[in-house]
Amino acid sequence: MDSSDGLKILLVTGGSRGIGAATARLAASREYSVCVNFLQNQSAADSVVREIHSGGGKAIAIQADISSEAEVVRLFERTDRELGPVTALVNNAATLESQMRLDAMDGARMQRMFSTNAMGTLLCAREAVRRMSTLHGGSGGSIVNVSSGAARFGSPGEYVDYAATKGAVETFTIGLAKEVAEERIRVNAVRPGYIYTEMHAKGGEAGRVDRVKARVPMKRGGRPEEVAATILWLLSEEASYVTGAVLDVSGGL
Repeated sequence: MDSSDGLKILLVTGGSRGIGAATARLAASREYSVCVNFLQNQSAADSVVREIHSGGGKAIAIQADISSEAEVVRLFERTDRELGPVTALVNNAATLESQMRLDAMDGARMQRMFSTNAMGTLLCAREAVRRMSTLHGGSGGSIVNVSSGAARFGSPGEYVDYAATKGAVETFTIGLAKEVAEERIRVNAVRPGYIYTEMHAKGGEAGRVDRVKARVPMKRGGRPEEVAATILWLLSEEASYVTGAVLDVSGGL
């Protein structure tokens, strides 16, 4: 849903690379003003912003750690000032750590995983609802949470903690969608399968997609742009009667 004055303002967490960057670029081409949130890689975020500007679009980059409530509040307040209140949110930021079994993990790792992937998603969605909801004087909006095929398959022997956080994101998507449905806010999720992004290197296996793509019925990995196109459809009025959905973008897996 768009705001009543026609402005389309999108905040993408983890927007400096991968699915987030592809989403930011595609959204800008569809007349969204875009806030590209990033954690550490300022140069990558600035590159996405420059690309959007070169195409005639409007974008800003804002550093914030979404696992911190104070930083999430600052992120949204600065977006308010520089672009306006968000009408669309893509909760894309997530962290991943080295592949290992649960019995080799420490609690600090588990806490880091849940703080960013689950709590960060909830905090950002809360701030978006405070701006979008008709109960708060908003004109509605759309939220898309980025889950993972790991939520279905569990990632045994690799990162069951990451998979658990994405399961939480999916349950949250369903609950929040019902909670705010009468307030002109739609909440959906995408569930990407094996996508060629830098995330796999963070898990210690940069070539993971090529190793596992034979499991996919389409026999290939996906591109970030394919996930972005699905996200933009869910944000758009073409999906006006879709809420509480979790949509697989996984090549049939």
